[in-house]
Order: sequence, then C-alpha cells, then structure tokens
Amino acid sequence: MPVEIRVPPLGESLVDAVVGQWLKSEGDSVSRGETLVELETDKVNLDVAATDDGVLSRIEKREGDVVTVGELLGVVGEGAGVAASNGAQTSAAAQAAAPEAAAAATASLANPADTAAVPPAEPVAVAASAAPAESAVDAGGGRAAPAVRRLAEEHNVDVNTIPGTGPGGRVTREDVLAYAARQLSSAPPTPAPAPAAVPAPLPTPVAASPTTAPTPAAAPLSPQSSVLSPPSDGRREERIRMNRRRQTIAARLVEAQHTAAMLTTFNEIDMTAVMDLRKARKEAFQERHGVGLGFMSFFTKAVVGALKAFPKLNAEIQGDEIVLKHYYDIGIAVGLEEGLVVPVVRDADRKTFAEIEKEIIDLATRARENKLALTELLGGTFSITNGGIFGSLMSTPILNAPQVGILGMHAIQQRPVARNGEVVIRPMMYIALSYDHRIVDGSEAVRFLVRVKELVEDPTTLLLEG
Repeated sequence: MPVEIRVPPLGESLVDAVVGQWLKSEGDSVSRGETLVELETDKVNLDVAATDDGVLSRIEKREGDVVTVGELLGVVGEGAGVAASNGAQTSAAAQAAAPEAAAAATASLANPADTAAVPPAEPVAVAASAAPAESAVDAGGGRAAPAVRRLAEEHNVDVNTIPGTGPGGRVTREDVLAYAARQLSSAPPTPAPAPAAVPAPLPTPVAASPTTAPTPAAAPLSPQSSVLSPPSDGRREERIRMNRRRQTIAARLVEAQHTAAMLTTFNEIDMTAVMDLRKARKEAFQERHGVGLGFMSFFTKAVVGALKAFPKLNAEIQGDEIVLKHYYDIGIAVGLEEGLVVPVVRDADRKTFAEIEKEIIDLATRARENKLALTELLGGTFSITNGGIFGSLMSTPILNAPQVGILGMHAIQQRPVARNGEVVIRPMMYIALSYDHRIVDGSEAVRFLVRVKELVEDPTTLLLEG
C-alpha cells in the first residue's frame, strides 16, 4: 500500500523548513533508508529517507516550497521503478524493429537499384539505437529531478546532453548551471550560423559555432544560483536565492540590532605569555591529549572567569525580568559557506583545556560537514567569535540573541608598545566586547573586558579563575 512521506519533527523552536533538492524523481525505485529529499532549516539541513521499498509515485512539494512539520512531501507506492520499465520498453522496441530491419536489408539485396533509396545502414541503426537511448536517459533527463529539468528548459539546455555528477549519474542543478555558464562563456560576440549537417550544441541564438575554439570550462555556480542572459553591453549578472539559513541569519541580525541597546568596547592583549606557554608545552600537550593547544581554550577559560566576576554578561532578558544563568555554555562561532553557526561548548567551567580543545575541533568539523544536531546549536549563554583567522584586525561583533554579550578576537600583530619606559615589539591582539546596554552598564562591560585581558596575559591564573 502507498506510504506517505511527511516532514519529520524539526527540533526545538523550528516550525518550518524549505524543500531543498529531491534526490529521486517520480517513478524512481527507492529502498528503505534511502534519502529522498533534503530539507533546509534555520540551523541545519535534514535528510528525509524512505521508510519502505517501492517507487516514488508522487512528489507533492517542489524545491523552494516552505513546509511545516507533518506536511506531505510525497508518496511511495509499490512496483518496479522507472529504470526497469524503460528497459522493458526498450527491449520490446528492439524486438519489434528487428524483423523490419531484416526485411529491409533483404529487399535492398534483391534489388540493387533501390539501394540508394533505402540504405541498408538506416534500419540497422534504428535497431541498434535502443542501447544508446537508454544510456542517455540514465545519464541525463531520465535521471534528473523535475525541478532540474525545468531549470534546463529555462536555460534552453538539453538535459540529456549534460553529464551528471550526482548519485547514480543524476544531473543536478549545479551540472545544469555549469553547463549553461560554459555555453554562455564560449559564445562568440556574433555567432556564425551552424552548418545544417552539424547541429549546434544549444538550440539558441547564442550557441557556439562548431568552428569556434573551445574555451576553458567556467567554474560551477551555486546550487541556488540562476544565470541571467548577458545584457547587450556584455556585463553579466547572477541572481542567487538566499537559503533558509542565510535568511534566518539576516533576520536575526537585524532583530538583534533593533531590539537590543548594543554597544561595543575595545581593549588589547599582549599575547606573549600565552604564546610562550604554548611553545613550551605544545609537544607534551599533543602527546598526552592527542590534540593541539590552541588559543580558543585560553579565551574560553578567560571568558568563564570574567563571567563569574560579572554575572550580568551571562544573562538574558525575558519580559521585565533578568534571568541570571549560573552555568557556562559558551558558543563558538564557526564560519561556513552557507552562513555562520554557533555550536555550544556545554559546562565550559567544568572542562579542562584538553577537553575544550577537543570539543571545539569536533564541533567545528561536524559543522563544516553539516552533521551537527540541533541541540548542539541551542541554549548558549555567551559567545566568542574569532575574526582573526580571516585577518580581521578590529570589528564590532553583533549579539547572538537572546544573549547579552559576545567577545570578538582578532589577528595577532607584532606592534611597538611601551613597557617599563621602553618601546618593545610584542604580539598584540585587539579584542572587542559587544553588550546589551539595557542590563549591562558601560563600566561593567569595560571591567569585564579588562578581566579577560588580565587572565589571558597571566595564563597561570586561569587554573584558579577559569
């Protein structure tokens, strides 16, 4: 009996999602546990798998549709897939064509004068074309989702001519867009008409002449991109649909600026002591714990120590109340191509340097592989972001609501500073604290940042204060 494929529970605070890419087309065979469609949520992407073997008989929601929990995505029915039925049809066609081919060949041998009118190669070619036709379906249009076929039609591209890079040779959106981009980039300013015997690869006015030298392939475009035809002056434009995560990031950043009285204060840290300690302990730490000793564990511990001294930075506003949190779940910002995510290191005050380093590496790795669970992105009490890894010298980080504080780290630079009446060169880092002035006073924010500075510049105190 038919099995309905519905939107699964998305997790805490998530009520809807956007349909991403269908990995199966209507008529395709599916197996239990095989991924059918991807859903984009505010925080992570989810795979929806088949619960039974069968055939994807109907797709209810297309790419880009907004769906809610429990909503119908498609239906899996019983039967053999489209590949098997296509194979049977092809075999039947070949069997039907074989007698006709033999009869035509016999007639041409009996009457040589008719050879020009009925070439013997023609019927044979018809009978032999069944196998290439089947492989073309598998490699192209028959192995492309309906949304991909529509995209190919929009760009006047024959989807059967595009080599697929998806699972099982499936043609993906990236394949179509990259193919269209290559055709546009290889088109001459004034295209010459194609000879009648050699059809152009694209049935459009901008198709490349067969005599035109091929140009290097253009870089693949984003899965969400849509290529626009170049204007008459040759300037090319591209439209990219914002994915669900980017839309949510944009909305929340604007909301944070509109709802919080956000200010930023700055200071700088002499990183000499930390760098000397890391240099002295680096190899022993690596051998003992199997992980490198990075800067993030020092700053995480320093932030915990400062939060204990200034608890309003570890709070949030709920209505007309301030909720002080006596636990320390520190969010560590990770930059991805799809946007920023902030996985949380739980109970950072109870973890050792090695445990913090291992957890940060694990969270960052799984974030880049899109394998984080929703629970790992929720509930942080304070956040740290490190723009220094991208070369940022100074910035004003935006609050990760409903948190009321975020620390920004920046690049380390060798700079001249005054020490004991002398100018010396030291590795210096600017740090920034953005805070919600509604509950955090300016003096409190400044002293919090000074405390972070003191703890990092004297890292041995982190064993006690952090």
